[in-house]
Amino acid sequence: MDPKLVTTAFTLDGYRIVRTLGVVRGITVRSRSIIGNVGVAIQVLFGGNITLLQELCERARQEAFLVMMEHATQHGANAVVGMRYDATEIMSGVTEVLAYGTAVVVEKL
Repeated sequence: MDPKLVTTAFTLDGYRIVRTLGVVRGITVRSRSIIGNVGVAIQVLFGGNITLLQELCERARQEAFLVMMEHATQHGANAVVGMRYDATEIMSGVTEVLAYGTAVVVEKL
């Protein structure tokens, strides 16, 4: 699946939805390592952007996104509309990231 055919909108410019296949999702669960926690604590002391957490969050979102696209492909979709992210802290330092949307089949206009 082409990542360009994943959108937060409910339509894709230049395409027509010909079939809706239902909700698809990608889930990843991530935690920080002990070393990562020390690095984060040091960055917190100096203030500003906490790059170690930013990178962790970006990796988690990317992984959830890829799993969602794989799930959509398994259902026969070539696009996902209405895509969203959600995150939940399962326990201290452990976060679930969910990417979800509606799997569809589109054709070029």
